[in-house]
Amino acid sequence: MDERFAVLASAGSFLEEDGDDVRLPHRWTPGGVGVRSAFTGGHVLNLAVAACVLNDLYREAAAGGLELRGVRVRAEGGFDTALWRSTGIFYTVEIDSEAPREQVAALIATVDEVAEIPRALRQGAEVTRSAD
Repeated sequence: MDERFAVLASAGSFLEEDGDDVRLPHRWTPGGVGVRSAFTGGHVLNLAVAACVLNDLYREAAAGGLELRGVRVRAEGGFDTALWRSTGIFYTVEIDSEAPREQVAALIATVDEVAEIPRALRQGAEVTRSAD
């Protein structure tokens, strides 16, 4: 059985003032990042992807002189609960910017290549418990 775990990370103009978001400080945005997620392992794994992509969108935009008014990243993934393995993580990006659509599309493509957490997950990672 494939169980789904959806999360949302928002910043800037996409922040909701009266929602159920948890607000976290963020070096790229004065209002911080709003996170909407349950607290399970599946949600936290998917949130790592959404948070990394959001952060890297701001970082790469700043490096390229592109102003972002807001960013929203939704990530969702599943687990095969019989084998407890991920069935994949999918994310979508919304950006509020006056920049031309081509520039925004290029920014999203760049971040998809450089975002550290998605890159690490795509390569696979060994996880080992350390002896005390």
